[in-house]
Amino acid sequence: MKSDLINVRDVVAYFLVASAGVIVQLLVGSLSQEWFALSFRQSLILGYILASVVGFILTKMFAFSNRSKEKSRREMIKFAMVTLLSFAITVYGSDFLFTISKITFGVYTLTIPFSVKTVNINQLCSQIACMGLSFVSNYTLHKKFTFQNTGFYERLKRLLF
Repeated sequence: MKSDLINVRDVVAYFLVASAGVIVQLLVGSLSQEWFALSFRQSLILGYILASVVGFILTKMFAFSNRSKEKSRREMIKFAMVTLLSFAITVYGSDFLFTISKITFGVYTLTIPFSVKTVNINQLCSQIACMGLSFVSNYTLHKKFTFQNTGFYERLKRLLF
């Protein structure tokens, strides 16, 4: 029996789209800490917000083959709901893991060769671990909820309006 949740084409497409979000998140987070002296959590929030915008556009266009414009509003609302869960996993999970790793192991940093850029290994590993958890959650929820007609949006609309 073939599972419609784990479709190799969708997983690969979603992985590539998510990779773009990861790059945006890591770059914005790292640069904002350096240029604007933001805290780790603040830089996670800023990076996550920008990566979410990129993620919605790319996910809609490429990952689940749903370019329909008439469903965009409903998909944006459902995407935002999934994004809130992912936000909590990525931002607060990363901050929590970073704090635990700092207490347990101390702070580890690495200077990129031929550069003056210093990377906080604790922050990077914490963020990558939580982004991995977020990837699994997002893939499942976007595949089965965001880009599917589940009837949820219609019920929500009746409840609110």
